[in-house]
Amino acid sequence: MTALGIDIVSIGRVEAFVSRWHTRALERFLTKHEITLYADNVQRIASAWAAKEAFSKALGCGIGAQCAFVDMMLMHDERGQPSLNIAPELIQRFRIEEHSLSISHDGGFVIAAVIVKLENPPQ
Repeated sequence: MTALGIDIVSIGRVEAFVSRWHTRALERFLTKHEITLYADNVQRIASAWAAKEAFSKALGCGIGAQCAFVDMMLMHDERGQPSLNIAPELIQRFRIEEHSLSISHDGGFVIAAVIVKLENPPQ
């Protein structure tokens, strides 16, 4: 089965959230490694939020008990191509064979689209 998830985030909304709650805000949805990489870049922080939300929507569960923000980590290759590093437990739970991520920024918003290929959907 192949599934699609999409999410859009206001960069300004994420910036206000981080300004108000500082590190506590980042620790709610970023891994320690992401905090190190993106703490000073609100566009990347918003990108991580949108990518993780889109991925969880592709799985059909959203962010919650079955799929947490910290089960995924936004990475970029040497060309800037984004990808998500997924926790092995999540891969096993949902039988994820492969996934693809695209992120775009414009007009103060970040949009992320994720396609996930699942071996057999969990019952």
